Amino acid sequence: MRIAILTSSVSRRGAGVFDAVLHLAQALQAIPNCTVRVLGLRDSCTEQDLDAWSGVSLTVCDPVGPSGFGFAPNLLRHLRSEDPEILHTHGLWMYPSAAGTQWAKNKRPYIVSPHGMLDPWAVGNSRWKKRLAGALYEHRHLRGAACLHALNHAEAEAFRAYGLRNPVCVIPNGVEVPVERAAAPAPWKDGLPEDAQVLFYIGRLHPKKGLEALVRAWSMVRRDASSSGWHLAIAGWGQDAYEQELRALVSTQGLNESVHFLGPQFGELKAACFQAAAAFILPSVSEGLPMTVLEAWAHGLPVLMTPQCNLPYGFQAGAALRIEPEAASIAEGLGLLFQMSDSERSGMGARGLALVKERYHWPTVAAQMVAVYTWVLGAGPAPDCLLN
Repeated sequence: MRIAILTSSVSRRGAGVFDAVLHLAQALQAIPNCTVRVLGLRDSCTEQDLDAWSGVSLTVCDPVGPSGFGFAPNLLRHLRSEDPEILHTHGLWMYPSAAGTQWAKNKRPYIVSPHGMLDPWAVGNSRWKKRLAGALYEHRHLRGAACLHALNHAEAEAFRAYGLRNPVCVIPNGVEVPVERAAAPAPWKDGLPEDAQVLFYIGRLHPKKGLEALVRAWSMVRRDASSSGWHLAIAGWGQDAYEQELRALVSTQGLNESVHFLGPQFGELKAACFQAAAAFILPSVSEGLPMTVLEAWAHGLPVLMTPQCNLPYGFQAGAALRIEPEAASIAEGLGLLFQMSDSERSGMGARGLALVKERYHWPTVAAQMVAVYTWVLGAGPAPDCLLN
């Protein structure tokens, strides 16, 4: 089976979508009789991450014009020359969507993975730009898909709410397990006491991540955090103005000694953060299916997360504490975390690790995806992950 994967970014700038596409491509390539070609756009971090694609055929195209659209004149030509049997596009609202739709005029099918970009919060963000993109090319791209890929049932419901009636398969993202230990120390090793307990966040510094509410919640529990030796470490990047707002909030709340901004962390440095942390938090108001929570569980960490992270199995398995994306609820969750013993936190983390091994291992995810590709191509039965 010749598979082409189309995405806007093949570097860390693509955040969780980059991780998902990379590991899916590698897992698909390991399946007999599957050949995979990934096509994406060059950006400022592409050269740094090319080595990550080892073992996967990769075509990188240079965009011209506004970076928010990502028009790459050679992308469609490369896609046509690959002549795949099936195309899988990841993400929305940029030129690869238009290129994928144009390629489909040869009557070959494609699948679309929006990665949470049709969730109500995401659709409402920069609404007028998305309405314009929808009218010009994105609606045609979505409606022409032989199948839409949802990461969970909540995302599938968002597709229907958006007015899409295509077949939908529900397949989660995956994570690599077992996790290899990183050689690098955590970036906070020399700056915090030896016995410090670190609550870790990593991801975009963006309003939808609930970080302002997290900082306000931390201020509400500062005495308990101090008495039990807890620190909050925030890793990631975003718009400079928003990061400065967060830093100013930390300063005005008098939290500079217990809240630490680490900047972007990738590769071994990111792994070192997960390995040295005592717990992980994601207080988002909107997510598709967050890779960072799966990574935290793969490292055996207890997790605090919102229902909007769309990982209900984590709550059911006792691998996560439920919080709402508001300061009072986050503060309550933090209080529960601080009261837990080391063995209770270890038990929660162990349940998370068992969960990812059972449901979110990349070879399992890739096998489900191949079953969908096979069905779309008319060469196999409808898979169990397909919704009625």
